[in-house]
Amino acid sequence: MSLTSTRQFDFMGGSGHRLSGRLDLPAGETRAAALFAHCFTCSKDHHASIRISRALAERGFAVLRFDFTGLGNSAGDFANTDFSSNVGDLVAAARALADAVAPPRLLLGHSLGGAAVIRAASELPEVGAVVTVNAPFGPAHLRRLVAGREAEIAAEGRARIEIGGRSFPITADFLEDIGDQPMAATLATLGRPLLVFHDPDDPVVPVENADRILAAARQPKSFIALDGAGHLVADREDAAHVAEIAAAWATRALRLAPADTAASPRNEVGRASVREAGDSRLGVLVTAGGRVFRADEPPPVGGGSGPDPYQLLLAALGACTAMTLRLYAERKDWPLAGIAVDLAHGKTDGGDGRRIDRFERRLILDGPLDAAQKQRLLEIAERCPVHRTLESAPVIRTVLGGTDG
Repeated sequence: MSLTSTRQFDFMGGSGHRLSGRLDLPAGETRAAALFAHCFTCSKDHHASIRISRALAERGFAVLRFDFTGLGNSAGDFANTDFSSNVGDLVAAARALADAVAPPRLLLGHSLGGAAVIRAASELPEVGAVVTVNAPFGPAHLRRLVAGREAEIAAEGRARIEIGGRSFPITADFLEDIGDQPMAATLATLGRPLLVFHDPDDPVVPVENADRILAAARQPKSFIALDGAGHLVADREDAAHVAEIAAAWATRALRLAPADTAASPRNEVGRASVREAGDSRLGVLVTAGGRVFRADEPPPVGGGSGPDPYQLLLAALGACTAMTLRLYAERKDWPLAGIAVDLAHGKTDGGDGRRIDRFERRLILDGPLDAAQKQRLLEIAERCPVHRTLESAPVIRTVLGGTDG
């Protein structure tokens, strides 16, 4: 499974406000672009949003998740939004994604975001498949949040409600908009494969909503029960389960090449690249030798998601040492059965108040070697190319990207 990177992706929403997004990208070739819509009053940084999007990126999808107008880090006033404006934001996100990466082939929505992607799909002909997670049949489900306060909203124009410990304004215009959404007709004419995930015991959006969605939609349509996942799908394993099934289902629905046939990073001898992973303070993704792997600093400075830079340097010295010894022993036809190299790095006093780097290298040579052969291999270890580079005065030239030469 490939690693991913994440970068900031802001764009103008359907109402003209700047929306804050995050683009989760696969390490290798992008199989398809996808758009993820978060739950009502949640954000792109909610557990389910992050975990499902990144798990899909690990399976080759470029996924854009963003904050709807007035939520999270996006501009605008939540009080001036409604379900229709959310759909407008999704259409704007799809256009921005198409300009930057590729048109979205897959729409995914969590809770009310699921109802929103169903509505948005009718305006996005490039979309080939739709996935919902614990979604209501439509936005009218939200009326339960203001039960008993309808008269107050009609008289005052709005009322504030508590959701998850936070206060949000619900306006009369919002209630009018959610009651005016033709969800049954939209589902009947969806015209794309539909995958519905739902926890049968969801206490927030009862599973009967999934039944209504599936009854209104035409084939092809599928249902997956998320037993015990809860409405928010906050558990990492549950989110990975959703992403794994959704990716496999979308591969067939969109007729994509299998994930294991996607192009891997090129192996360019004498070259490597490093970019920020975007999901932690110091974590980076290293591309070298046709592989992608993480590097990081240990806590508390970093997140400890990979070896630190000096450990990578030790690994380079150790790998070069073992390879050099193997080549020499083969040329001499010596009975060297195995090689292990243990290394350590630290700083020591170099005199005159200077601190210098000190590398310790211990060789473990297996096989019926005599003393002279072992001594010679010890000498050969001092000649490995990386060892020589470290002892020389290499020239390191740094330029800004895009400059000549």
